[in-house]
Amino acid sequence: MTNASAAERRYQSGFGNEYATEAVPGALPQGRNSPQRAPFDLYPELISGTAFTAPRHENRRTWVYRRQPSVVAGRYKPYTQLLWKTGADREIALPPEPMRWGPIPLDNADVDVIDGMRTLAANGDADAQAGLAAHVYVASKSMNRRAFVNADGEMLFVPQQGRLEITTEMGVLDVKPGEIALLPRGVVFKVDLPEGLSRGYVCENYGAQFRLPELGPIGSNGLANARDFQAPVAAYEDATVAYELVKKFGGRFWSAPTKHSPFNVVAWHGNLSPVKYDTAHFMTIGSISFDHPDPSIFTVLTSPSDTPGTANCDFVIFPPRWLVMEDTFRPPWYHRNLMSEFMGLVYGEYDAKPGGFKPGGASLHNCMVPHGPDEEAFEKASHSDLKPQKLDNTLAFMFESRLRFIPSGYAMQSPVLDQNYADCWAGLTDNFKP
Repeated sequence: MTNASAAERRYQSGFGNEYATEAVPGALPQGRNSPQRAPFDLYPELISGTAFTAPRHENRRTWVYRRQPSVVAGRYKPYTQLLWKTGADREIALPPEPMRWGPIPLDNADVDVIDGMRTLAANGDADAQAGLAAHVYVASKSMNRRAFVNADGEMLFVPQQGRLEITTEMGVLDVKPGEIALLPRGVVFKVDLPEGLSRGYVCENYGAQFRLPELGPIGSNGLANARDFQAPVAAYEDATVAYELVKKFGGRFWSAPTKHSPFNVVAWHGNLSPVKYDTAHFMTIGSISFDHPDPSIFTVLTSPSDTPGTANCDFVIFPPRWLVMEDTFRPPWYHRNLMSEFMGLVYGEYDAKPGGFKPGGASLHNCMVPHGPDEEAFEKASHSDLKPQKLDNTLAFMFESRLRFIPSGYAMQSPVLDQNYADCWAGLTDNFKP
């Protein structure tokens, strides 16, 4: 199943398409979803990512044809994962201040991605299907014969160091830093680490599924184009291989043994699928006259809320791009937002924080918490010669939410928490000259 190299891996193109794929010719039923006897005596099984009655353009479901159905598993027992939290912990008293963490060290990471997941901040409530959690994983071991299923939300992986080989029920995704992977709620997966020691970020979205944002006056093309997303093709393992199945359900973790591989899907069709996306394909929109535009023009995916235009979560990137604005302070301006911002850096430098924000680190600017360029960035941008400038070798991102993030106890006590983050603005003096 996973013998193909990353370069040889085949994919299907599109986002939310009606995909159809079979690992064995003839395994996909034709003309019906659940025949009396499926081809090759496979078991039909429906995975619904939305309610049955969701509007057609929002409805997500996939039919899989597998060697054994998912109900064939042992009894679940509690499983311990103390650093992965769910929803907002309102017992934590959080001052209205900016926060920043350095990169979590890569040493002593003798765990796989599931045990190496650490929550930095979260909001909302998984049972209410609102909000999200921002995690960082540090791991050195492949999951091998362990699999994971998250009933609380979909998972957006943003690797920062080390390539991921993500095996899902629908097939395999190879994901390297600079790419992202979106795994639907309830779909079983495992993560292997072909390059060993790895680190990255995860958005666990409890709310409405991520979708492509509306383009409005941008028109029919731009930002992340659907054709650049890639879905896996059907693949299956030897069904007789035993697995441990770990499940996240209502914020708690459970484990059950299985005598067969959960990755036993021989064919599938539908529009609920894992996908990956290379951020290098993002068509960046920017100002070619003056002023710094709102960061919403960098939105890759959005999870809408019940308030139009106000997202449960926006996934925003800041990729390589040209800056050509005239008579303009080009970095982000100083601002206070209704939306709360969790940021990470995959590689390079972030133009508003060139010194203190490191790859693998994170920052948190909650609702109405002032933030903006540090002293160094302000001085440089205020006095630089405004020639066309290429921001290159950089990739930062943001999980932006209408809900206030609350850091986890682990994050509040972490040795990589920058206790002096606010000092980066201390040198911004009163220069008023009437």
